[in-house]
Amino acid sequence: METLRYGDDPSQLLELTRPSGTSRGLVVVIHGGFWRSAYDLDLGRPLAASLAEEGWTAANLEYRRVGNGGGWPETFDDVEAGIAAAVEAVSNETGPSESVVLLGHSAGGHLAVWAAGQPGSPATAAISQAGVLDLERAIRDDLGGGAVQALLGADLSAHLRDADPLAAVPLGVPVRCVHGDTDQNVPIDQSTSYVEAATQAGGDATLTRVEGDHFVLIDPSSPAWATQLEILAELT
Repeated sequence: METLRYGDDPSQLLELTRPSGTSRGLVVVIHGGFWRSAYDLDLGRPLAASLAEEGWTAANLEYRRVGNGGGWPETFDDVEAGIAAAVEAVSNETGPSESVVLLGHSAGGHLAVWAAGQPGSPATAAISQAGVLDLERAIRDDLGGGAVQALLGADLSAHLRDADPLAAVPLGVPVRCVHGDTDQNVPIDQSTSYVEAATQAGGDATLTRVEGDHFVLIDPSSPAWATQLEILAELT
């Protein structure tokens, strides 16, 4: 594992883990935690290790979060810059990667799908693991005790549309949503509402329901993770 920095802030870094043989492509892992600084890239390390074992180059991304300089627009700027740094690192070694999949859990799922929809994004696909993909619904449901409001700050209404993945459908790349059927942290309607809107708009989006709670999706020993590896393989 190699640590790369894409800025001067302590949180502007990524951990690059390479497979032992030829890489199948790049997967950028974006951790969750309702965008708050209490949670960090430790959450993504088990997934990055598993991905490398399966032949992928994994970039476990850290970024500024609410409580340590993050919010709007810093968190979003960091995610874009970190993805670009990961792609550049891989390109410098092996040439441009044909596959750049953004994989994010919870708040990281939001950031993965958001980043995949930005102009000039290098992403070829996004996988949302119980992602917060409908910010207006998240506000109504008070997910994370006001997490969206804290992320977007006092000018919430001015930034909401730009930050909301649901407002950007359809994307030009596939979006695969995976959600646990007993998730109490991020309700599954966050995924269903996104997939319905995306498909109605002509996008390529699907929902895979798996058995388990919010965190089974980031447990490499779980059947839910095995399902996600199959989804990943189908995208490349």
